[in-house]
Amino acid sequence: MSQLIRLQDIQATHRDLIGDDYYDPTGKTAYGVDEDKIGKIEGALVEDTTGRIRYLIVDAGGWFSSKEVLVPAGLARIVGDDVFFDSLTKSQVDAMEVYDHDYQYSYKEQHEKDRKAFVADTIPTEERMEIKDTAYDAPNTLELLEERLTVNKDRIVAGLVKVGKHVVTEERNVDVDLEEEHANIERTNVDRPTDRRIGDADVNGNETIEVELEAERARVGKETYVAEEVSVGKTTERRTETVAETIQREELDIDRDGNVVDNQGKRVDRDDISAEDVRRARGM
Repeated sequence: MSQLIRLQDIQATHRDLIGDDYYDPTGKTAYGVDEDKIGKIEGALVEDTTGRIRYLIVDAGGWFSSKEVLVPAGLARIVGDDVFFDSLTKSQVDAMEVYDHDYQYSYKEQHEKDRKAFVADTIPTEERMEIKDTAYDAPNTLELLEERLTVNKDRIVAGLVKVGKHVVTEERNVDVDLEEEHANIERTNVDRPTDRRIGDADVNGNETIEVELEAERARVGKETYVAEEVSVGKTTERRTETVAETIQREELDIDRDGNVVDNQGKRVDRDDISAEDVRRARGM
């Protein structure tokens, strides 16, 4: 009966079994059904004879206040730094036993517990599932990632236009035609008799007449008129800018016959090859 030991322990005691380029999921974010965030991966349990990952230790702090459980590794789908359990529900995790750090787990014993936990009466009928042997195989499907450029446009202030006005003072000359009256005295000799007597005018015998002389005077006033209107608008000019950036993508290492090969081109030929095996063969 094979025993299960923590991955962090096998690193110190059986490094020759797992090599230096093993896959460690510890610390990755865990998601359940409908990509509901569960918590994180606290570690993994591996077989002491083969070093193969059989269980992931999941901290379900996102669903429960404090609970760590063992989830069969084959239910996981690993994408980058995230681990997705696409069929794992809260009711299933609730039916699982709490992981005991001090207990010595065996593969067969835990396998039987899983078969009972995933069909427990507390789980809704539609969420119950039979655990198959393939559920204990580490993920053997790698999702190849690539980077793509995303270009956004920001609106910035490229210039500022201010329009104001000021007063300009200048001298203007205006010609005005004015009229002015002047006295014009005409003397005409006459010879006709009159009843008036000399001295009747006043005591001194003087008589005067007054004639008002009129003249026009310029009166200057100022009126304000709108001489010009200024409208300020703006136009949009389009230009094309080329942005250069380096991106990466992952490509699977296979030969012409579709066989998985390592980074030196050597064929990796195993029937039970898993994701960690592929990573190890690729030197990741």
